[in-house]
Amino acid sequence: MMQLETFKARMSLGERVTAGSEEHELFHVLALEARRITARLNAATEPEDIGRLFFELTGKPERAGFSLFPPFYTDCGKNITVGERVFINACCCFQDQGGIEIGDDVLIGHGVYIATLDHSFDPDRRGDMLPAKVKIGDKVWIGSGARIVPGVTIGYGAVIGMGAVVTRDVPAYAIAAGVPARVIGDVRERMRREK
Repeated sequence: MMQLETFKARMSLGERVTAGSEEHELFHVLALEARRITARLNAATEPEDIGRLFFELTGKPERAGFSLFPPFYTDCGKNITVGERVFINACCCFQDQGGIEIGDDVLIGHGVYIATLDHSFDPDRRGDMLPAKVKIGDKVWIGSGARIVPGVTIGYGAVIGMGAVVTRDVPAYAIAAGVPARVIGDVRERMRREK
């Protein structure tokens, strides 16, 4: 069986994962472990237990100021990286095999879905998977029900509107909304109007 660090390194290259391959087989092993841990996480009520279980799920050290409201779902968990002071609201689902990097001071609303895998468009290879990392910059706010597709980068301080489907990169300080999401404003302009 492939080692986890080898798996993550290969996922970061964005290379095709062939159906039935060693990498593909590891998807299933990691999914089983993720279900076991998220079952405990989603039954937990104490913030320190929730945080401990989340970082057990990711296999990474706990981060200061992390907060999550269960339930939370993932079919991997081991390729999620979060910064400090991250808040993840209830009913989020992270498909993280391709990698999800979340910066510091990020707010993620209810029911946000982040995907990092696509299937091949070739009908004869439809079981193959194409990983692509999602990167969320520092101080980003993602509104409830947003969907982030594989390979997207969201820049520093950006805001993603409720229910948006983010299909391409979002620049720093942009406000993006809609289906598909498009830039509709600038955070700095909204900040000036708040004062």
